[in-house]
This record gives sequence, structure tokens and C-alpha cells, in this order.
Amino acid sequence: MSNDYTVSAKARADVGKGASRRLRRLESEVPAIVYGGDKAPQMISILHKDFLWFLEDEAFFTSVVTLDIDGKQESVVLKDLQRHPAKLKLLHADFLRVDANTMLTLHVPLHFLNEESCVGVKNQGGNITHAATDLEVHCLPKDLPEFIEVDMALVEVGTTLHISDLKLPEGVESTALALGEDHDQAVAAVHAPRGGSDEDEDDDAAPAAAVEE
Repeated sequence: MSNDYTVSAKARADVGKGASRRLRRLESEVPAIVYGGDKAPQMISILHKDFLWFLEDEAFFTSVVTLDIDGKQESVVLKDLQRHPAKLKLLHADFLRVDANTMLTLHVPLHFLNEESCVGVKNQGGNITHAATDLEVHCLPKDLPEFIEVDMALVEVGTTLHISDLKLPEGVESTALALGEDHDQAVAAVHAPRGGSDEDEDDDAAPAAAVEE
């Protein structure tokens, strides 16, 4: 958690699809909801241009945000975001209230490092594939990471990295691994170039055939 964000919002009383459409069309605002904790859910709205500006920063998605609702502040995380399928337009957002002493669960992006200098790519001609782009983690708000690094430098051809191979920050755990080893999902792999494995098999088979003859 490295950035401080304060988002200005207004409480709203009108609810329903019609009210949300009018809000987006006439007021250029994004309807949203704040929920969680020991308070009732609250309907709010945020200026579209301001919200869009915050979302340009990847770290916003994994930061504890200060939501200023008509002068009253709450600590929240962005839990869900709905976008227009074809236009650069935000439709709705969900914010979850957070407490400093309460664990939260959130998806954190994976940043793949040293792919160009990866042993399996640079020395062995392999190709990297990504099996995941983010990881669901469980931690206290103060420990929430902006992203999780996946170092590909020493990964060789034929090797698959799993969640258990990642070095998670202190205080952060994978929700998948908490369920058991069977949930240790693949994150990335380095594959041999096409035709490489067949050629290797032919090379290995040739001496054996000669011995038999």
C-alpha cells in the first residue's frame, strides 16, 4: 500500500435503474454503493471525470482509499467496477468499508519480471505463457500490496511456476493455498519452441537404435 487517494462523493437518495441512467446522463456522475462493516449500505455518486482519472493508476485498485462523502470520510477498497462494453464509460462501482484490524480479501495484479533475460527464453529458445494475471490474497489493510512480483530470470524450459513458488510480502497469504495443496495453481510456464521436443526425442532415439542394430 503505497499511495494515498481521497475520492470526493455525494450521498444520493434516488435509486433504481432509471435514477442511475439519469445520474450518468445529466450529471456526468457514476452511481456507486458503499457497504460492509457495522453500517448500513449507502448509495453515493462520484464525478465521472474524477473517477476515471483515479482509475488510470493501477495502484488505485489495490489501495485503501479515503472516500469523502459530503465531508464524512470512510476507508474503503474498490471491490467491483462495471464499465460500458464499448465506450470509455463507467457504469457502477462497489466500495467495501475496511477496518485496520479486520482481514480483507482482494485480487492483486501479478507483475512478471526479467522475461527477456529468462534462462529458458534467452539461452534455451523457449516461450513464456501466463496462466494468471492476478492473485487473490488475504491480509490486513496495512499489508495490502500494490502488486506481486513473479521473477522469471532463472526459469528454464519445461518449468511451471505455481502460487507456492511466489514470494509473498509479509502478512499476505494466498486464499487458494489456504484451501490446500490441490489449489496450488499455475502462474506461468516456459515452453520449448515448437518442434524442439520432437527433435530432441529423435536425437535421443538415434543412438539407441544404432546400439540395437
